[in-house]
Amino acid sequence: MSPSFPTPSATLRLQFHRGFTFADAESLVPYFARLGVSHLYASPIAVARPGSQHGYDVVDPTRVNPELGGEAGLLALSSALRAAGMGLILDIVPNHMAADTANAWWADVLGRGRASRFARWFDIDWDADDRVLLPILGRPLDEVLADGELRRDDDAFVYFSHRLPAVEGGLERQHWRLAWWRSAGDRINWRRFFDINELVCLRMEEPEAFEAVHALPLRLHAEGIVDGLRIDHVDGLTDPAGYCRTLRGRLKPGAYLVVEKILLAGETLPADWGCDGTTGYDFMDEVNALQHDPAGERVLAAAWAALSGRPADFTAEEEAARREILARSFGAQLDACAAAFAGGELAPPLLRRVLGELLAHFPVYRTYRRDGMLSPADRGVLERAAAGARRTCLATDRWAIDPLLGRFGERDRAHAVARFQQLSAPIAAKAVEDTGFYRYGRLLSRNDVGFDPATFALDAATFHRRMQVRRTDWPRALLATATHDHKRGEDMRARLAVLSGMAVEWAALQRDWVEASWPLRRDAAPSAGDIALLLQTIVGAWPFDLDAGDRSGRRAFAERLVAWQQKALREAKLASDWAAVDEAYEAAAHDFTSALVVDAALPDLLRQIASLVQRIAPAGALNGLAQCLLRMTVPGVPDLYQGAELWDLSLVDPDNRRPVDWRRRARAPLAEPLSALAAHWRDGVVKQALIARVLALRQRLAPLFEDGDYRPVRLEGPLADAMIAFVRRRPEAWALIVAPRLALRLPLLPGDVRVAADGWQDTTIVLDDIPREAVNVLDAAPAGIAAGRTPLGLLCGMLPLALFSADMTLRAKVPLYP
Repeated sequence: MSPSFPTPSATLRLQFHRGFTFADAESLVPYFARLGVSHLYASPIAVARPGSQHGYDVVDPTRVNPELGGEAGLLALSSALRAAGMGLILDIVPNHMAADTANAWWADVLGRGRASRFARWFDIDWDADDRVLLPILGRPLDEVLADGELRRDDDAFVYFSHRLPAVEGGLERQHWRLAWWRSAGDRINWRRFFDINELVCLRMEEPEAFEAVHALPLRLHAEGIVDGLRIDHVDGLTDPAGYCRTLRGRLKPGAYLVVEKILLAGETLPADWGCDGTTGYDFMDEVNALQHDPAGERVLAAAWAALSGRPADFTAEEEAARREILARSFGAQLDACAAAFAGGELAPPLLRRVLGELLAHFPVYRTYRRDGMLSPADRGVLERAAAGARRTCLATDRWAIDPLLGRFGERDRAHAVARFQQLSAPIAAKAVEDTGFYRYGRLLSRNDVGFDPATFALDAATFHRRMQVRRTDWPRALLATATHDHKRGEDMRARLAVLSGMAVEWAALQRDWVEASWPLRRDAAPSAGDIALLLQTIVGAWPFDLDAGDRSGRRAFAERLVAWQQKALREAKLASDWAAVDEAYEAAAHDFTSALVVDAALPDLLRQIASLVQRIAPAGALNGLAQCLLRMTVPGVPDLYQGAELWDLSLVDPDNRRPVDWRRRARAPLAEPLSALAAHWRDGVVKQALIARVLALRQRLAPLFEDGDYRPVRLEGPLADAMIAFVRRRPEAWALIVAPRLALRLPLLPGDVRVAADGWQDTTIVLDDIPREAVNVLDAAPAGIAAGRTPLGLLCGMLPLALFSADMTLRAKVPLYP
């Protein structure tokens, strides 16, 4: 049976909130259609906490959020999309909800306890405590009571903004138990989203809970308003495979279904889940690694260690972070997990230690045992973790590792294994993405969500192999390079990647700049490592249009930097911490950044930084164009992030969720030749036009990009290793793609993304055959290619990007150029 829904040709992620509503998106539909997007990909739209900027703190999943325009606004947007030949994909949140009394289900549990209809919908350990722990107090309970901060008001207890449902009697009679927020990690008896006390996890294995959470998206899908779903944090669910298969069975044939899943250490998405693939972090990692020069890895790692005093190898940083996160945030979950595995000689205290060692060395987010069986892949993961545990555990505990592993395969240990699987995932997220990546500064372009820090660079051959696997296994998976969760914008990472090709020089500059900045420190703060991270961030995020002499522009930039810096310091949990803010250190770091960037207190240093930015910015921009072209032409579905069709030098949220200047984007001259737009590349329109040009081709030759062959193309000559090329082919269609991968090696014109006329140095591309219908997609120039060896200079001209296509159903060449 043919699918009822065509594969999206390209998606565009939009962040909805009360400052950007369905009506705002509706007004932009003509622009989105002109850009070539086939589907909008919406952030969660259910009722969330008032003023939510992201929608993941849901309080009522059964209704469309009125702050966004309600269901009427959604229907109007859907109608506008249909009229433009476009569709809609929804991000849904089955893993958790807001632990807030505005959430009627949660409030009912607090008021009725285990007797509540919803008691089993939430992942509450009722056996550990028949009262729900509420870690909402700002200080210990006895101090709160002594100062009269908690009061009774009819049928509720009131604590500042919290109004807690109450039964007759005092605190000891309630179905909840109050606690200081600092004790949550050690005492909580319900599973949180990661370690966030305000988000409570759901149990999708409960049929009633599943039906209630999915009633809205499934109805919207059945009514033809929604074409597909994106599942948030699928690894938080008890049984991701069973969940995905159940959901697939409730969708129409061919409906689009992708999952937010981070793949690490060579992991692949299980093929039997019934979904179309991941949301694209894995591709973001691959294309970024392709643009890193492997020769820079050791130099940069050694330089970072010498400068910061931190480990040169991320593995050591990760292991330490895993132990810290487990100890500070997940003690109660570890206790519950140990108790579930306990029996015989394996006592809970022993298991607590051994499980902790396994988690310290766990190479992926989690395993996926089902029906009492571990897959070979799962067993391999556990053995890798066990090998690490044997090295680092107490010698007297080593004997317990094998018996514990045996219990992972026992049918009556399903609950214990589920506890472990739902513990390993948040530890990975918090230790790697939200701690380790803020401590490790070898090169920040390799520190982002879903990135494998063990891999610094990929060569072209490895990248080609991975794309061929994508074409075979996951041709409908999303391909992302920017998201609402990224640590650094796609073009910031592309610029920082350039430094891998000048590692020795950069290491020396970074060392010299840190030393030169000592006069700006106060009481030895910030540290050398924190200064180095700041310098990389300044170099990577310096706006293309910011002149070093523009004080107001520098001030605006510094405001973004200090917001990033505060978050980075707290996430690293070294000098400061969300849970233990060091105000003096943060103030010193803030003043350091302001003095350096705003006040130009060290003018020579600021000039040197700006000079380096101007020098590497063209190569970084070229990297950005290359990753953009690759995202749109390799197997998969390209996903654009709001506003990133122009240069994206954003920092971590909330910086990457700033309002988008849609008016500027909508009036851009997208029909101009790319070679002409490249002359003023700093405005980013060349990137926007590239997107529009390629997405138009994807729509015209949809089958080619959906399942056409992927064949590497050989390059020869002095610059062959700096470029990458491949062909997509079907019997009736063909496309050739050529892009830079190590842009610093190309002989670019000064301050330009274009190559000097004689710069290609006899580098050639070797093609087996060229369809006679081939046309140049990116420019108005003739195709200029033939079978055999063709000089890259003839193929690309001055802009080192090329896309040629052929539609063999046509009797003659028909230019795709607007």
